Amino acid sequence: ASFSDLITAIFFVWAFLHPQDLLQSYGRCLLELPDTHACAPDLVLYKGGNIPRWQPGEPRRIELNRHRLPDLVGEIADTTLNIDLDEQKQLYASLGIGEYWVIDVKGRQVFAFGLSEVGVYEAIQASQVLMGLPINLVERTLERLTMETNTAAANWLMQQLQSQARLEEATDQEV
Repeated sequence: ASFSDLITAIFFVWAFLHPQDLLQSYGRCLLELPDTHACAPDLVLYKGGNIPRWQPGEPRRIELNRHRLPDLVGEIADTTLNIDLDEQKQLYASLGIGEYWVIDVKGRQVFAFGLSEVGVYEAIQASQVLMGLPINLVERTLERLTMETNTAAANWLMQQLQSQARLEEATDQEV
């Protein structure tokens, strides 16, 4: 649970530092294309408008014939790494989801993929949804879970991103 909570915290840190980006995170809700596909990713992230909403008591089901596709989905892989990197990856690509992350709990590694123009996932080094977020920085944040709480790790990430933004601003002012 701490891995899933930390990834959600990463989404919130990103949203805090990029208030112009409208983000909505959903965990463990059903994605369904009736009579064809159904899956329940551990992480679901929408960016921008037209985000699914539910009435109180209504099941958290994203019906892909009614709702738009999520921008990013992810799986927390503790015992399912091979399935998540093969079958699940193919499923999400076939649905047309733009970005897919697999968080390897044991290896503290993030496998991140962006959907190519021909509909297959290719490895990416930086998120396309969380514009420019380096995947290796997400991995370094996950590694911190061995020493500290998930909120402390998220705070560390925020400090790293703020430092990176200050460096970029200083470089832009020099040019």
